[in-house]
Amino acid sequence: MRVLLLSQFYPPVIGGEERHVRNLGAALAQRGHDVIVGTTMHPGSPDIELDGAVRVHRLRGTLQRLSHLHADSERRHAPPFPDPELVLALKRLVVRERPDIVHAHNWIYASFLPVKPLGGAPLVVTLHDYGLVCAKKNFMHQDTHLCSDPALTKCLSCAARHYGTLKAAVTTLGNMGTSFAARRMVDRFIPVSHAVARNTGLTGSRIPYEVIPNFVPDDVGVPGPEDPLLAQLPAEGFILFVGDMMRLKGIDVLLNAYAGLKRAPPLILLGRRAPDTPAEFPPNVHALGTWPHSAIMHAWRRSLFGVLPSVGPEACATVIMEAMACGKAVVATDIGGMPDLVDSGETGLLVPAGDTLALRQAMQQLLDDRALLTRLGAASLARVERLKASAVVTRIEQVYRNVLHPAARRAPVAVHQTSGGPPCG
Repeated sequence: MRVLLLSQFYPPVIGGEERHVRNLGAALAQRGHDVIVGTTMHPGSPDIELDGAVRVHRLRGTLQRLSHLHADSERRHAPPFPDPELVLALKRLVVRERPDIVHAHNWIYASFLPVKPLGGAPLVVTLHDYGLVCAKKNFMHQDTHLCSDPALTKCLSCAARHYGTLKAAVTTLGNMGTSFAARRMVDRFIPVSHAVARNTGLTGSRIPYEVIPNFVPDDVGVPGPEDPLLAQLPAEGFILFVGDMMRLKGIDVLLNAYAGLKRAPPLILLGRRAPDTPAEFPPNVHALGTWPHSAIMHAWRRSLFGVLPSVGPEACATVIMEAMACGKAVVATDIGGMPDLVDSGETGLLVPAGDTLALRQAMQQLLDDRALLTRLGAASLARVERLKASAVVTRIEQVYRNVLHPAARRAPVAVHQTSGGPPCG
């Protein structure tokens, strides 16, 4: 098949979603597919280049040129509504490459919807977050609690706090209009967890979708060259947190829980600081900043276990998969897509979001019971095989084949069992 992957960002801009698209493109190319990536322009990058066997086209958008609209000049997001210049660029790309399948990730799909009737290729959209219904994408009302019922006035006031009044109005109304169209034009949605399917209104609807998780490469657990940064790690075992050091990731809950541990090893924090990152840390907590992916994987191998205490509904946390690939248990919160990944008592421990005492008790349990820690780590290493490219990309290929068959485009909703079944689907 000739597959066109659409992603608003692509390396050298790198994050979890960008890494996923790059890994998917490489895996599809290895399986004999002709893979093209359409992404937004990045300063200093060529318009067209080869990334291995994948052809990468960088496209210009009108809103990209308006730098004052973007909080981060390196990450100028595609809007949740058609961008006139990006629509034309995508139209030219479709005419040039003539894909059999278009597989979009994130809001760039909004600029493809006007092009879809012209090309005729089925459109698959992976939902990596809650952007189908949430202008902020995180499904958190006022960033304090889970949204219970998205509605226009409620969403406008919530988004205004995040974006400002004018930008919030444009983003919220544009996203609602695009979401209405997408539910009628997208041939198959791929939410990355059951939480995403449920909170975006796919569960129980007649909209065709299949829950398929993110994945990690088959060789993700194979050690790479050691990085000089590793000299900063403690000589003995440590607890590891990987992610943005922000309240939505539960950083304040984690620090409070850690401060009450008995005989606690060091706590290592790897990730970006945020405006709400605490100014001070308890003793023996080391914030080492942002590390390259290969160094993070070495850190996982040297850790005792991981902790991901998010209070927001993580869609499908790749960081948990990477810990599992290194044979490590994770203490996580029972929110979002994390119950799809962590079988509590089998591969890790789940605690209520925002519960400092429960988090402290779970971490203390793993510190005190090393036999349990070893058992959970071994089970994680075995379970992660279902989250590697060889397993997950096969399922994505089957979605492509299904939507290429006319009858399959009207297939009923596909929902997979959760506990005891394939993670995230």
